[in-house]
Amino acid sequence: MALLSGSTPWSKLVAPPIFHGSHAPRTFLFFKRRRFSVSALSEQPPVRVRFAPSPTGNLHVGGARTALFNYLFARSKGGKFVLRIEDTDLERSTRESEEAMLKDLSWLGLDWDEGPGVGGDYGPYRQSERNSLYKQYAQNLHQSGHVYRCFCSNEELEKMKEDAKLKNLPPVYTGKWASARDEEVEEELAKGTPYTYRFRVPKGSLKINDLIRGEVSWNLDTLGDFVIMRSNGQPVYNFCVTVDDATMAISHVIRAEEHLPNTLRQALIYKALGFPMPFFAHVSLILAPDRSKLSKRHGATSVGQFREMGYLPEAMVNYLALLGWGDGTENEFYTLDQLVEKFTIERVNKSGAIFDSTKLRWMNGQHLRGRPLEELTKLIGEYWKTFGIVTVSAGPFIDETVQLLKDGIDLINDADKALTNLLSYPLHSTLQSDEAKPLLQDNLSEFADSLLAAYDSGDLVAALEDGHAGWQKWVKGFGKSLKRKGKSLFMPLRVLLTGKLHGPDIGASVVLLYKAGISDVVVPETGFVTLDERFKMLRQINWETLSKDQPVKETAASV
Repeated sequence: MALLSGSTPWSKLVAPPIFHGSHAPRTFLFFKRRRFSVSALSEQPPVRVRFAPSPTGNLHVGGARTALFNYLFARSKGGKFVLRIEDTDLERSTRESEEAMLKDLSWLGLDWDEGPGVGGDYGPYRQSERNSLYKQYAQNLHQSGHVYRCFCSNEELEKMKEDAKLKNLPPVYTGKWASARDEEVEEELAKGTPYTYRFRVPKGSLKINDLIRGEVSWNLDTLGDFVIMRSNGQPVYNFCVTVDDATMAISHVIRAEEHLPNTLRQALIYKALGFPMPFFAHVSLILAPDRSKLSKRHGATSVGQFREMGYLPEAMVNYLALLGWGDGTENEFYTLDQLVEKFTIERVNKSGAIFDSTKLRWMNGQHLRGRPLEELTKLIGEYWKTFGIVTVSAGPFIDETVQLLKDGIDLINDADKALTNLLSYPLHSTLQSDEAKPLLQDNLSEFADSLLAAYDSGDLVAALEDGHAGWQKWVKGFGKSLKRKGKSLFMPLRVLLTGKLHGPDIGASVVLLYKAGISDVVVPETGFVTLDERFKMLRQINWETLSKDQPVKETAASV
């Protein structure tokens, strides 16, 4: 709600009709009136919220969160979620950008009740198609005396700014044409002088009760009469938004805090037109870790980028909801339906929210692994085949490999790295790393000789034929013969068989490597090194050279 200081509460104003449909009448003087009063808002009218992006680029995560909060509020109140395209910036707005935004919203699961592709009783839903409506209301304001024609040239306006700056005054319009005589106006019209429509700003102050920020007030003396229609006939943003929100019967305006200054002009236009005021709720900005506004220099910032990187829509929705909102518990994981059930605007925080890409990635991994195993296996198997690593997308090898690697996959797009890493054999690089030195000093060469003997004798291969049970039986006997167990047994085995110091379960890894080597499930071009090839490489290791104290060029982590 908004009040003019020292004046009658706006709740007593009666609104002109709100037009439905795409065929709004050009004047409301001859049509059946649908009256609304601001006081109706205190009686909880039907909830109608809107998300109104400008199609001048990609859908930023900040915009996606605003859309999400609007969606959750509407669904939690049994209301309507309206999508409106604010494309009055004709030079920068593109239909490609609009289509991309609609795709991103649909991917997130934020289906709209009214808007492009859906229709509705309050259309059209693109501002570029509503110009006749803006002109009609501008004329109404002119007839009622709330706006006037201003014939000032750009040079005159610039001089006003310079004069105000010299006097340390706000750069506001001086009101030159606010009280012009009819004769003066007619003279300029006869000459064809271009003019704008300026809104007469009253004296005093204005305050609103923001649902998130509490009471916000402005001194109207610092505003100055502002333009609502340009000289080329194009409406100004604040005028469009007010007319659109009012004629679409929007009950709650939930938007980013950067729009808070716009509320002052919009509130004045609401009052002048006699429209009921919606409730306002201004959501904090999303900040980068350095607490600056999140931008491209901080990495991916658009929903489309995160989708292409392999993020899941449910993880994005879950994480965005937690940027400035919580249900008061320690829980961090919600489905969209659960968010609808839990969401309240009162629990939205007014302080800035930090966008933590590391936590988003972690949360995505939790959601990914939270899917049913059969669904996860199908998803990853198809990705591996599409990526060109395997020849099949399903089967025992895929099932066992997903089970082994899933805990290390946070993004679907990571799945290729996880599998190619398992299939690779960077033994030489690992042995030259600083982290491998303790292993070399623990008689690794003798250990390798024993392992080669077990392979040559056929014992290891026979054990791998029996799968994981065969491996466990063999490794127990092998360790006993070398009088090794625990780390002293499994670390050298891991390095010699996988070529790495770290990784998933060694037994399951070696069994899968063996199976991949005796089948055609792995595409040859992936760089897969079979067990036969690994043991050939082991035979060629010059342990004496490795044991010498040489400068370390790589670390195991980089390998």
